[in-house]
Amino acid sequence: MKRWTETISRYARAAFWPVLVFALVMAVLPKPPELPTDSLGDKFHHMMAFFTLTVLAGGGWPRFPVVRLLFGLSLVGAGIEAVQMIPALHRTADWRDWLADSVAILAALVPVSILRHLNTRARSA
Repeated sequence: MKRWTETISRYARAAFWPVLVFALVMAVLPKPPELPTDSLGDKFHHMMAFFTLTVLAGGGWPRFPVVRLLFGLSLVGAGIEAVQMIPALHRTADWRDWLADSVAILAALVPVSILRHLNTRARSA
């Protein structure tokens, strides 16, 4: 079991960085490409990105405290909104986007915490 969780952790760490870069690039592009999910709204994209980032970070760094994950990733979301205030980007900052990011992070911490708990129990058994 330990080897399996270490493999998942390695893959999650490797996936986290490209996903983060993709989210950051999409957030600052003056005219982001159209996506099939555009009809679901901007908040959906924010929530999917930050849910994914949280699951990958939680799985990739299993000993990293969940509260630090929450605050760290929420700070990334706030930073994106601050960067979107730059007029040259032709983007619009919205505190509700940051709120959507934070709600998604909180939602993702539920499965992350459960999986961490199960992993701890499996190691002690």
